[in-house]
Amino acid sequence: MNAIMSRTAASPLAAGPVYPIMFAIGACHLLNDTLQSVIPALFPILELELGLTFTQLGLITFVLNMLASVLQPVVGLISDRKPMPFALPLGMTSSFIGIAGVAFAPEYWMILLSVVFLGFGSAVFHPEGSRVSFMAAGPKRGLSQSIYQVGGNSGQALAPLIGAFILVPLGQEGAALFLFVAAAGVLILTAISKWYKNELAQEKLGKRKRTVLSSMPDLTKKQVGIALTLLLVIIFARSFYVTNITSFYIFHLMDNYGLSIQHGQLYVFLFLAVGAAGTFFGGPLADRIGRKNVILLSLLVPIPLCLFLPYTPLAAVPVLLTAIGFFIMLSFSVTVVYAQELVPSKIGTMAGLTVGLAFGMGAIGAVVIGMLMDRIGVYPTMIVISVLPILGLVGLGLPRDRQPGQPAQ
Repeated sequence: MNAIMSRTAASPLAAGPVYPIMFAIGACHLLNDTLQSVIPALFPILELELGLTFTQLGLITFVLNMLASVLQPVVGLISDRKPMPFALPLGMTSSFIGIAGVAFAPEYWMILLSVVFLGFGSAVFHPEGSRVSFMAAGPKRGLSQSIYQVGGNSGQALAPLIGAFILVPLGQEGAALFLFVAAAGVLILTAISKWYKNELAQEKLGKRKRTVLSSMPDLTKKQVGIALTLLLVIIFARSFYVTNITSFYIFHLMDNYGLSIQHGQLYVFLFLAVGAAGTFFGGPLADRIGRKNVILLSLLVPIPLCLFLPYTPLAAVPVLLTAIGFFIMLSFSVTVVYAQELVPSKIGTMAGLTVGLAFGMGAIGAVVIGMLMDRIGVYPTMIVISVLPILGLVGLGLPRDRQPGQPAQ
């Protein structure tokens, strides 16, 4: 904790990256999204122990993700006007309550109430956590956002392992083990909040000047609006596709290749784990070659791979999932930074909008894909969804940001 608090009274200008804070907030993102991952990992247990239907399970996901999605931009907008350092540990406390409820709830309505606390905690954490990452970044915005986002994606990638190795042996009450995860998050976020509060105080006193430079050219409001719209289309396509792989591709593996649930989960984990690696490398790469270039790389490379995936033999599936997972998630943190630099006066709002939209599209995508599978079958659905990444071609219309070595705008 001392390392986190060490850089609080430095020079008049806070120019350099604050690495202890960057890694600490990334670690807390890992803890936060690990708590979120407990919910889908619990589904087979809840179906067995509480006799829930697939519709009821889908509603749990919808409540969790939509609440986090809708509230994130709201929290971001409020914090842009009045930063709230200690909202971070309070949000994690809400998640603590949610996990406790999930672990011991004997009835369905109590599960839904518990995920409301989890969704609220996530909605508070993400925009404020992204703000801390931005404040600590200095000139390393891509790297800092990547460290932050890879923590979250790593937490999400743990869902198959949580289910297989903790919840299956221990049952619903095994979720109580994650109360220790939430408690650790509260402690670390309390220390981060003290740094956050001190930075705000230094700025107010004029001892710390934080000039937000944008790598974007001068754009009109209309051009910014068009760019944000294109960015949201990209996030829509990516979120739908990722939801398809993480939630439904296992049914394709079971039906088309005859894999068991356990074996199929390993393929899903591979996709998520490699995606987390892509998230990490995307930010530093964007710092070197530009935000738009990384976004385009992330959009163009996966298109032929996604189109081919439904038809590929099993031996090639891990190779394609590895390549798709890495490249499609390469721009995850970069799109957040790109949006923040489009509207540099609304750091929290842009983080809440982009990450919140990803949550919301994932929730809607789960419902739409599930309905599609019920109507036309698993394999045809995989073929339909494989076309989605083509929508990412709208990224060609994004404004080009400043290239490395060029002066900032």
